[in-house]
Amino acid sequence: MRLFKALIPATALATLAALPALAQAEGGIVRHGDGKFPISTAVEVPAGATTIYLSGMGAPVQDKTAPPKSLEAYGDTQAQTLASLQRIEGELKKLNLTMSDVVQMHIYMVADPRTKQLDFAGMMKAYTQYFGTEKQPNLPVRSAFAVAQLANPGWLIEIEVTAVRLPKK
Repeated sequence: MRLFKALIPATALATLAALPALAQAEGGIVRHGDGKFPISTAVEVPAGATTIYLSGMGAPVQDKTAPPKSLEAYGDTQAQTLASLQRIEGELKKLNLTMSDVVQMHIYMVADPRTKQLDFAGMMKAYTQYFGTEKQPNLPVRSAFAVAQLANPGWLIEIEVTAVRLPKK
């Protein structure tokens, strides 16, 4: 009985602590964060929202004078990430969505053949131009993967996103 009495206040406190998140969830997407790293640790999507899955996108050719499908044609990891995010932003715009509607992101990365290393810092420099800014503070959940290769041998990065369209009121 003592255990039961002790659990009631603990359960009530947990419920009260969750109320702000529940209230936010009624009106839209709730993004949970942990620390200063610019990704959400969890995202809650309310019932009735539409989910949009965008295919993976790499950078378009940046230097048309470079050999096709070469690293020189597409740029380094930072340039490719920025160009990929610009493509994603354009595709979202066609669907009347913005980067603030992105709730999940998968980033596939290849080591730069010149350094034999993933350029995570370069990816983050481009990523943080779109996410976690004063203009666009909404953070998706995100995973970044090291892969052996991508379909285009000039790509160092490919990004796929999931976005959400909230129902109209």
